[in-house]
Amino acid sequence: MSWHQGPLVGFDLETTGTDVETDRIVTAALVRLEPDGTVAEQRTWLLDPGVAIPAQASAIHGIATDHARKHGARAASAVAEIAHAVAEVLRSGVPLVVMNARYDLSLLDRECGRYGLDSVEQRIGGVPSPVIDPLVIDKHVDKYRKGKRALQALCEHYGVTLSDAHDATADAVAAVRVVRRMGERHRPVSTLPPAELHALQVRAAAEQSASLQAYLRRTANPTAVVEQAWPVIPRSR
Repeated sequence: MSWHQGPLVGFDLETTGTDVETDRIVTAALVRLEPDGTVAEQRTWLLDPGVAIPAQASAIHGIATDHARKHGARAASAVAEIAHAVAEVLRSGVPLVVMNARYDLSLLDRECGRYGLDSVEQRIGGVPSPVIDPLVIDKHVDKYRKGKRALQALCEHYGVTLSDAHDATADAVAAVRVVRRMGERHRPVSTLPPAELHALQVRAAAEQSASLQAYLRRTANPTAVVEQAWPVIPRSR
């Protein structure tokens, strides 16, 4: 049975911004979908990130600073729970689906470091795997398609309904449904075992970043550097 015909777990974060080194988690969701598409179980978190949530971020995910402070869990304890739950999924061997995993998993890693917690990597004794990233796969299988590749755009392209974009649970579910459609449509990808698919994405993500970096250096910034590591950016030493 191909990976896209089995259970998959979607993971998503909504955050205070886009910098993995400095921004914080505001909401998180882990959602397990069975082969028939039904949601078998889910866990969600609302955090008080300990900093003000910028208005631009609140406008995207709908969580304001006052709401997070009043209703959110203490960040350190919630991050510990999230890291534990993600590690448990990976230990089980069920693929973890993460849209733009380089961002979400790296930010979770930095949050663990911020609070002196074991990272997912430390908890499982290795790099998080198997991870399936619809962004990396889509760029690999359909390299020259024009247009945006954000989750909403991928949902439109693959015929998946996303009714509540930037809600962590809705985005996690949509990401799983998108990769299932990818598996149905792109047989060379769907026939790979999860470990081999993960390794393919490591190579593909590096190639995609190198291509973007070369383009930026030719057209906009001669010193541009685009991160190649996937699914987690190593911490600075």
